[in-house]
Amino acid sequence: MERWVLYAFISMCFAGFTSVVAKQGLTGISAELGLTVRTIFVCIFVLIFAALAVDPVEIKALQKVNYIWLGLSAITTAGSWIFYYKALKIGDVATVALIDKGSVVIAILLAWVLLKEVISVRMVLGAAFIVLGLIIIAKK
Repeated sequence: MERWVLYAFISMCFAGFTSVVAKQGLTGISAELGLTVRTIFVCIFVLIFAALAVDPVEIKALQKVNYIWLGLSAITTAGSWIFYYKALKIGDVATVALIDKGSVVIAILLAWVLLKEVISVRMVLGAAFIVLGLIIIAKK
């Protein structure tokens, strides 16, 4: 197994736990406050990780384009987190998390259009099943 696949599976596991523990953390508080507290913790953990894993020489390699694209990524992440927490506060974890994973379809489409990545029939079929699953899940 290639290393990036292993990393993706580890990410998947952390993301699964994230939804459940976040729902527990929202007990008695607003989604907005919960997201704020969580984000402070994330910031601290990522800064510690960076201090341990990033070679200081690498910081000099940052260019304007890195700041622009990573800044845009931060904006989209913030939007995702804000609405995820609003949904998580009032919805079922399983349903919210499953609908959120529909982002895979968006990522596939954007990778194809913007990054010119090759999208196989297998990926199109998988995305179609995700959309079908989302439709089934979203119906009450």
